[in-house]
Amino acid sequence: MTWQAVLGSLAVAAALTVTGCGSGDSTASKTPEPTAPAGVPTAPSGPSQPAPTVTAAPAPGPTDPCVTNLAAPEIARAVSELPRDPRSQQGWNPEPLAGNYNECALLSAVIVKANTNSENPNTRAVLFHRGKYIPTGVPDTFGFNGLDSEATTGDTVALKYSGGLPGLDSVVKFRWNGSGVELIGNTPG
Repeated sequence: MTWQAVLGSLAVAAALTVTGCGSGDSTASKTPEPTAPAGVPTAPSGPSQPAPTVTAAPAPGPTDPCVTNLAAPEIARAVSELPRDPRSQQGWNPEPLAGNYNECALLSAVIVKANTNSENPNTRAVLFHRGKYIPTGVPDTFGFNGLDSEATTGDTVALKYSGGLPGLDSVVKFRWNGSGVELIGNTPG
């Protein structure tokens, strides 16, 4: 084969390649650009930039069990064990309206309401000894809708009923006596 024949063959091959591709059909346009993983900034084109410094958030430390924790899983577990509300026959909403639950207190409480769409659902207190639900031996705790924080201590819970009118609050105190819960006082608020 002569060099003229080789050049002719190359020219024909090049012509076929050009006519076989459309205007938007090129290898460069079909090759995807490299992408960075989600959340990683991409470097701008142009002069080289230093890589950004990425720092991880510090790991949360252990939570103090002796502070009020109204999101503790023990609350939802205890509320799921309660008998249904006697008035609506519904269960109880595990999100406390008020409370001072903590794992260290001799006696702590949360106030929950019946899981109903009623305008004035029943409420009740759920009592805990050192973070453990007290299922039996507790005086009636229906109707309370708050805690009197000034009269509540590590072994005493002052449950409050507020009817919405100033000066008509009622406070009932319950105390851990070493082996159970006892009613120790009923005072106007």
